[in-house]
Amino acid sequence: MTKTGFIFDLDGVIVDTAKYHYLAWRNLAEELGFEFTEEQNELFKGVSRKRCLEILLDIGNVEASQEDFDRWMVEKNEDYLRYIEKMNASEILPDVTRVLEFLKERNIPIALGSASKNARPILEKVELLHYFDAIVDGNNVTKAKPDPEVFLIAADKLGASPENCVVFEDAVAGIEAANTAKMVSIGIGDDKVLSEAHHNFKDFTEMDTEFLEGLIK
Repeated sequence: MTKTGFIFDLDGVIVDTAKYHYLAWRNLAEELGFEFTEEQNELFKGVSRKRCLEILLDIGNVEASQEDFDRWMVEKNEDYLRYIEKMNASEILPDVTRVLEFLKERNIPIALGSASKNARPILEKVELLHYFDAIVDGNNVTKAKPDPEVFLIAADKLGASPENCVVFEDAVAGIEAANTAKMVSIGIGDDKVLSEAHHNFKDFTEMDTEFLEGLIK
């Protein structure tokens, strides 16, 4: 299989839903009687919801029965869903649509590879779902990044071999997963944080047509 496949993470790459996750976690922390800061929220990047709640309870030094834990997981997600219910196309990060359009015009297969279980409704809200040939999200995987499972499933769905895939990621765990899968990793964000990526860009506005053409070749 020589076909090139392009795989995009969701949060922090296509849209910034991290702020809504933060607000929902902060609301839960307040309810449990402690403060949760934006700095502490950095620990949650690219991490599953279950692990996030474990970290949150550690921060607040809160003991939880399994029943409490399960209830808080649901509560946080319902709160988060109330925020994303209001999302629209204005929330797409700069130049993401231009890059998707560029790939679509050249019939390049595109997948989403995200830990989010809400990926599909978010893409629908921001009117980008039609660009994607495959969606692999938290409903399809059992192992969280840095395990490469999500990207390997995405490559398979696109009919592309892993070494012919390009991954756009904003989290260290995601870059690690892409590199483990032998894919080309492109860091979106702080190049000091994402130093293991093969290429780094602050955002998609820095990515010119020549660079994208080179990735397809």
